[in-house]
Amino acid sequence: MTRSPSTSPVSTPSFHIIIDADPYVLPLIYSALSKHFPPGSCKIITSPTQLPHPSDRLLQITPYETTDFTHLLAHPTTSLANSYIIRKALIRKHYLHNTITSWWSKHPDDGNLKGHVPLTVAFEVDYAEFLDEALAECWELHDSFTKEEREWWVLKPGMSDQGQGVRLFSSKEELRAIFEEWEAEEPESEQEDDPETPPAINGQDVISAGTITSQLRYFISQRYVHPPLLLEEHGNRKFHIRSYVLAVGALRMYIYREMLALFAPELYTTPGSKNETDPRIHLTNTCLQDGTREDSVLPFWSLPASNTTPTLPANWKDSVFSQICLATGTLFEAAAREQMIHFQTLENAFEVFGVDWMVDERGEAWLLEVNAFPDFKQSGEDAKGLVKGLWDGVVGIAVGGFFGPKVGDGEGEEERFGLRKVLDIDLGRR
Repeated sequence: MTRSPSTSPVSTPSFHIIIDADPYVLPLIYSALSKHFPPGSCKIITSPTQLPHPSDRLLQITPYETTDFTHLLAHPTTSLANSYIIRKALIRKHYLHNTITSWWSKHPDDGNLKGHVPLTVAFEVDYAEFLDEALAECWELHDSFTKEEREWWVLKPGMSDQGQGVRLFSSKEELRAIFEEWEAEEPESEQEDDPETPPAINGQDVISAGTITSQLRYFISQRYVHPPLLLEEHGNRKFHIRSYVLAVGALRMYIYREMLALFAPELYTTPGSKNETDPRIHLTNTCLQDGTREDSVLPFWSLPASNTTPTLPANWKDSVFSQICLATGTLFEAAAREQMIHFQTLENAFEVFGVDWMVDERGEAWLLEVNAFPDFKQSGEDAKGLVKGLWDGVVGIAVGGFFGPKVGDGEGEEERFGLRKVLDIDLGRR
């Protein structure tokens, strides 16, 4: 692995590092380490077994699957990693639904998260023939299906990512047709179900039925956020916000002020009109686009400050950011307190999450999903400076707070390195 100048080997480094990241983000991590630690402070290794002594200080910034959690747990004061061991309460959509509903059942007067989560129902189904049984207690869907005015819902597999399997429906017949279509397309051989094959960008067949029925039996349906905020300056295309969230220890939460706006490639039209379920209109996930990214990923704060929509506040961007800060802090507290089995924080761990939000025409932010270690390269080259600033803050707060001088974690400071603290609770692990 190529070494940056600031991480060159020395005889007595302050700590050792194991880094494994894609080419987009790797130089940004090295740059952040160089910014916050003097030359020669750290030495690159490829395995904890290469440490001179097992208790020597070690930083792991690696994919979840290759992180040595055994070493992390065995050395809580000298080993730091960029991932918590368990965080299903947030990153699995049906677990996220349980996290939120559990919190609301105990905090009915919560005003930070309520009003920012679309109406959501969860169900479990293997095959289309069992759909009636699966929806037996989904009263919200049954009520919606009987209304004269057509209501739209978004179907999401509980354990998919990159927009795979996301579909729109407005009736039980349409929902059943989705599952029947997946079953009809089930691959006849393992070769046809090659995991290396990229998903189709039309969004209709991005998950094979074989995967759906054998692994993704948990689904949620969210009420479609309508009408969404549309900006004339950006072609009246639907967009969502990607906010970057830093979780540190057990538990401090930070929101990166520099958010992204991710636009759909086509002009927005209301569901139920022409091309009613065309994903190029309704899905803003860049993974489902053709890869050009032109005018699809923009800095949030570069969006126009005002709009012709009469229901939109003049200071809508500040309002949206404030809503996201409050809702995010409450969301992670809900996971940490109410779902401790499925979100297990550690004092010697940190993690970057990508949290997605939709904004409606009134300027209200709606939570869509939470992504662990988001795919930063999807942001494109134009947003690389924004991602660089994020990693400067991540290293400054999370890594510097663990390996640097013990000057505290910014107690009393609302914002550091462009990251605003939105939660600071003691879960008894400090």
